[in-house]
Amino acid sequence: LAHGVGVGVRAHAPWPGSRGHSGSKRYLRRRAVRRAAQPAQSLRVLAMVGTPTKQRDFRFCIDRGGTFTDVYAEVPDGSPPSEGKKSSFRTLKLLSEDPANYESAPREGIRRILEEVTGETIPRDAPVPTDRIEWIRMGTTVATNALLEREGARSALVVTEGFGDLLAIGNQARPDIFDLEIKRPSRLYERVVEAAERVRLFSGIDGGSSGSEAATEGLKIVTGVTGEAMLVEKPLDVESLRPELQALLDEGIRSLAVVLMHSYAFPDHEAAVGKLAAEMGFTQVSLSSALVPMVRAVPRGHTASVDSYLTPCIREYLDTFLRGFDDGLRDGVKVSFMQSDGGLTPAERFTGYKAILSGPAGGVVGYAITTRAETTQPVIGFDMGGTSTDVSRFDATYEQVTETETAGVTVQAPQLDINTVAAGGGSRLTFRSGTFRVGPESVGSQPGPVCYRKGGANLAVTDANLLLGRVLPEYFPKIFGADEDEPLDAASTRSAFEAEARKINQELGLVGTDQEMSVEEVALGYVKVANEAMCRPIRQITESKGFDTASHVLAAFGGAGPQHACAIARSLGMSTVFVHRFCGILSAYGMGLADVVAETQRPFAGSYPKHGGAAPSDARAVMNELAERCLERLISQGFDRVKECECEVFLNLRYEGTDTAIMVPEPEDGDFARAFGERFEREYGFKLVGRDLLIDDVRVRGIGKSTLLQRVKIGPSGTGKLPDPDSVARVYFEGGWREAPVFLLEQLGAGAELEGPSVVMNGTATCIIEPGCVAEVTEYGDLKIGVDVKDEVKDDVFTSEVLDSSEVLDSSKVPDAVQLSIFNNRFMGIAEQMGRTLQRTSVSTNIKERLDFSCALFGPDGGLVANAPHVPVHLGAMSETVRWQLKHWAQNGGLDEGDVLVTNHPMAGGSHLPDITVVTPVFRNGELVFLVASRGHHADVGGITPGSMPPFSRTIADEGAAIEAFKLVRGGTYDEEGITALLTSPSTGSPGTRKLADNLSDLNAQVAANRRGIGLIQELMDEWGERTVTAYMGHVQDNAELAVRDMLREAAERLASRFGTVPGDPSKVALSAEDKMDDGSVVRLTLTLDMAEGGAVFDFTGTGGEVLGNWNAPPAVTCAAVIYCVRCLVNQEIPLNQGCLKPIEIIIPEGSFLSPSETAAVVGGNVLTSQRVTDVCLAAFEACANSQGCMNNLTFGDETFGYYETIAGGAGAGPAWDGASGVQCHMTNTRITDPEILERRYPVVLRRFSLRRGSGGAGEHAGGDGVLREIEFLSPVTVSVLTERRAFAPRGLNGGEDGAAGRNTLVRASDGREINLGNKNSVEVRAGDLLRIATPGGGGFGAKPKEK
Repeated sequence: LAHGVGVGVRAHAPWPGSRGHSGSKRYLRRRAVRRAAQPAQSLRVLAMVGTPTKQRDFRFCIDRGGTFTDVYAEVPDGSPPSEGKKSSFRTLKLLSEDPANYESAPREGIRRILEEVTGETIPRDAPVPTDRIEWIRMGTTVATNALLEREGARSALVVTEGFGDLLAIGNQARPDIFDLEIKRPSRLYERVVEAAERVRLFSGIDGGSSGSEAATEGLKIVTGVTGEAMLVEKPLDVESLRPELQALLDEGIRSLAVVLMHSYAFPDHEAAVGKLAAEMGFTQVSLSSALVPMVRAVPRGHTASVDSYLTPCIREYLDTFLRGFDDGLRDGVKVSFMQSDGGLTPAERFTGYKAILSGPAGGVVGYAITTRAETTQPVIGFDMGGTSTDVSRFDATYEQVTETETAGVTVQAPQLDINTVAAGGGSRLTFRSGTFRVGPESVGSQPGPVCYRKGGANLAVTDANLLLGRVLPEYFPKIFGADEDEPLDAASTRSAFEAEARKINQELGLVGTDQEMSVEEVALGYVKVANEAMCRPIRQITESKGFDTASHVLAAFGGAGPQHACAIARSLGMSTVFVHRFCGILSAYGMGLADVVAETQRPFAGSYPKHGGAAPSDARAVMNELAERCLERLISQGFDRVKECECEVFLNLRYEGTDTAIMVPEPEDGDFARAFGERFEREYGFKLVGRDLLIDDVRVRGIGKSTLLQRVKIGPSGTGKLPDPDSVARVYFEGGWREAPVFLLEQLGAGAELEGPSVVMNGTATCIIEPGCVAEVTEYGDLKIGVDVKDEVKDDVFTSEVLDSSEVLDSSKVPDAVQLSIFNNRFMGIAEQMGRTLQRTSVSTNIKERLDFSCALFGPDGGLVANAPHVPVHLGAMSETVRWQLKHWAQNGGLDEGDVLVTNHPMAGGSHLPDITVVTPVFRNGELVFLVASRGHHADVGGITPGSMPPFSRTIADEGAAIEAFKLVRGGTYDEEGITALLTSPSTGSPGTRKLADNLSDLNAQVAANRRGIGLIQELMDEWGERTVTAYMGHVQDNAELAVRDMLREAAERLASRFGTVPGDPSKVALSAEDKMDDGSVVRLTLTLDMAEGGAVFDFTGTGGEVLGNWNAPPAVTCAAVIYCVRCLVNQEIPLNQGCLKPIEIIIPEGSFLSPSETAAVVGGNVLTSQRVTDVCLAAFEACANSQGCMNNLTFGDETFGYYETIAGGAGAGPAWDGASGVQCHMTNTRITDPEILERRYPVVLRRFSLRRGSGGAGEHAGGDGVLREIEFLSPVTVSVLTERRAFAPRGLNGGEDGAAGRNTLVRASDGREINLGNKNSVEVRAGDLLRIATPGGGGFGAKPKEK
């Protein structure tokens, strides 16, 4: 059914160079030659093949990018045959699109080089001769660009009935939690066909009760691919799909993606759909079970959708490229394409979902192979381009991931682990609220940076480098201006920076002072901030995996990488930089160093032996089968099985009860368990003792060792003296302008040494060798740079002595704006790394999968310094927790080094009891210098219902263990006995936790996250000095205050023009808004904005009193809601810290349900009331209509397990946008468990998960739709719903209509009765009962235009 291995269908003829699905004639001939035993047989074969008339001595490596196409060609050097085969090379760069001159840029590049080297004229309109071409290897961004620009093939999706919106909802998280206009990527498919079929796992649960036995009686039970029993509840009636598929064909849709529930284990239904579609005339059918046979329907479905969307584009592109060659291409030339995993594949097997990283993968292979000859250290790849920078890591093997997100679409396939940051040469430079900012916006190529002479008004990183002398116009081609014949415009760039410097000095009050910044200092400041932005992903791919960043070599390439490499390496503590001879076209060069790969994978449900050792026999049998399949594919391409083929075997392993699967390559001793344990401990810092090790998948990667490029050496430097520089440039560094000799790389011999400052021009790539650095030219013409090997004043960074001076540290002084931007980045990066550590090391679904956690760091006074934006309801709230702990322990024995604190009590700054906070104070020289904290939602902390989210709790004693203050670790000693007692036997008399092991594991994970943050801040203090870091902890809060005051002034002015000002005080604007909880309790807000001061008073006087229910909210929750709204309205990246609240006064009346008593039940306040407070605040600002106003909390379980989820709904519309549908809104952004994971782990079947169409409020801009979620239970459990907006619907704004209210319904299996559960309820369900949750839609904005 597939092009290659059953992953797609083509009804059209293969491309001109295809060898077909039955194997190539060339392969059959080569196989015949190799197996020949008789001379006569060999003669017959030779006669059949024919004698080549010309030697195939051209090899082409091509990277077809979005703007330029790079070509590296290995060509004969012209030596006579008697001297043996010798090679030279040619390089070429040409526009990827130039329809006036050529149809295909890669083919045109080949034509030009053949013509130049052979001296034979090859007309552009004639077929390109192939008789001297050995192979062509290409990487292309065609697929990536089609995905980014949504210009793929028209396609449709076939999915299991009830799941037509599954991919549209996805994991229900929104991409930017602070953007009220939720921008979700558009769908790749135009139409959806729901197939009436259903397959699910058959487990012991299905035979465990009379209800489920009756339900499965007479149905088909089969053995799936994984060896598990699969229940075919509803067989596929394939013919019933014919009319709907025909309708798609009639619309012109020829491409189809198919994803059916549990097809990874039971692919038969998908195969039947594929067969029918092929017979009917679909030219591309992508079956998820063939592409990615892994559990999780959403990423598997996205992958199939991507493949059906992109593969036709790939086919069309290949046809265009290949049809311009002569007939010799078919039999004589190997044409291969680079895949996202760093391996080559024949052109006929090149598919859309494996093509997304095709171009960048070539660069990774290029630096990996070439640096391996120079060093045994691990290497970081640093590829800086125009709009973004890619970073990756290589340490003897390529690091791969099996799931990535590109252009908002999740792709589940082996890919190189490449991290991208939106900072490149075209990144826009802006100064806002006292800080330098680089990106994420780009100035693009049209009009581009100011220096491009295309009318660009916004400065970019390229402009900064030009002004600083790091880009030299005289060495760049004259391709700028209206006629594309002028050099870079240095004068306009300087003029723009002069204006920028005047603005910055004016805003900072530096005009006329000794701190006034020069034009060069401003430009260098922007470069430093850009460098820090690019350091963050490098730290992420090293430190977050347990590696020391400083122990790596930095391999810089791309158009701008070598300009920044020395500074980046110095910031990261690296001692060596490697710049390849072909750094500007390294992605193309890398194509020639890659091997051909053939991969296959199979899901596997089994356990690894507890004692470790060799893999179990059943897994080994699957390995052998898959290896044989890979070898057959390689042999069919002409590779010798013995001499040229090898296989790498992987097991995807995880501990039972966790979701952290690691794809482990087979170690030398064959003990996968040992290798998994070592890697798990290195990355996560601990082992899970006593847990079974599960095998989820078996993967085999076959490698065909192909003919590689011959690296061409350069001549020695001779006398050891450097040639005269080509010119001398003036380059600006921190200490001022320095004269730097400019050398041309091709004039430097092997062994030549260059001391910084100097500049090396390598084609259009500029390498800056900074002061203190020394570069050596290697035998292959590469640059190996030692960083800070000479004694130089380290003048591009402040030394700790300077930074620790009292003048700099006096917080009354203006902080350095550049360093302020850098510290903002560093502090936020530390909080984010804490979060990644917590996610990886936790065991509960809530933290690991749903991402219901937050991490933050605090100054010594407990003031929030940085809060990674994980879950909005936690924003700012932890500061109250930390300050409460500081005050409590100051009066109760104090804090000592090695203490770790635990708390979850609402009166101690907590939110609700499942959210447990772990706080670690950090001391240096006996003095408290900062604190770190992490908060995570635990699966169970006791209480009257499983999951600790009881809908009927009346006091906090009903909700579980309540801990005001406890030292989990006292002076370095872990008190497991004490925390166990608190969790299992709460002092309130509440039932204790049902998941103690998970509680302890997640607490350990929180401790590990805090330890990670401590280590990173300690490193920061070692680098910059303790006093400096402490000072900037205060400065970043002052900066956030400035940003919020600016926003509040702007908002006040806008609202004053509409509503007027307070009588008698023209500087103030007073607004009000209110809304109700479902019981009628009022949330009332009077908002007063001060235009003069940029302040605001949020006065909740008039809010209803404490309730005998659980939607009381501690003050910390209201604080979090306010800070969230403020951050959304600021509409720019600012650090989330205490400074955000300095301009704000929050008044909450004691005794209201926003400030209840100490014994009040509060579990719903965090998840329900927080949403109402948010709606009221945003309505007062007229920012947007109400969103669904609820988190739709669902829990179910028994005494052995508990499950918790929050369910998406509709977002409110705004003045210029429609509300998003099926998305988490405002105070939460947790993900939802994948349907297949849900059904594998819990006794339920998900019957429907779709959008609730029409539930969004109408208006000029419509509100988003809610969702419909139906869950059938397979065994008796306790089910609890804790929801709102079931009585009062989400409100529209400015004439927009209200969204639909939600509804919770239980359908009894025994008699079909539908029972309205109301907004909060707990019920015992039996096998076969079905819960239907319809979530609210968002309100509309503006009156709907009347129809004419």
